[in-house]
Amino acid sequence: MDYAATSTRRALLGGATLAMLGAGLAACAPASAESASSDAPSEIDIGFCQDMSFHHEQALAMCQRVVGRDTGSAVQAAAAEILQNQSYERGMMHTWLQSWGESTAPPTTVMAWMGMGMPAEEMPGLATATDMRTLATTGGLAKGRLFLTLMRAHHVGGVHMANAAASAATAPVRQIAFQTSANQTFEIAMFDELLATTYAE
Repeated sequence: MDYAATSTRRALLGGATLAMLGAGLAACAPASAESASSDAPSEIDIGFCQDMSFHHEQALAMCQRVVGRDTGSAVQAAAAEILQNQSYERGMMHTWLQSWGESTAPPTTVMAWMGMGMPAEEMPGLATATDMRTLATTGGLAKGRLFLTLMRAHHVGGVHMANAAASAATAPVRQIAFQTSANQTFEIAMFDELLATTYAE
């Protein structure tokens, strides 16, 4: 599989979405007491941005453990793209949270806005501390295979959360949730192909 070529085509399509997100930032600004509107963030908007930002942080840490290592070109391309895209998305969500006067600190309880609150460390898709240490110390194709396996599980949790944000009150949050779901669903399929071929045991 030529992951780099396929992801480049997707990146071109995603560029328009990122532009829309940037243009829509003003729409997420908190309404004043005198002009409260339907564009004011809801519990879903706030919860999704806090929890997905937290979720993205571990994905970025995974990518940092493989970029520039001897994992094979497909994993290098995947990690570089995820690092770029999720860094941007995390920054955008933090900007929105700050504009709403909400915390950007890592949450201790997550997914309450989905009706399934739990401790942050139990969030679906998160790798364990042992997994992260193993990813840091493994080399070669084994490192690439572990990255794909962990990131696949991480994405499954991310897609579940993104789909739950479809009813967010603000259009930019709905858009970033939609794009996150689409991107990560696409990447899961690519990871499955790589795990069945180049990175198969």
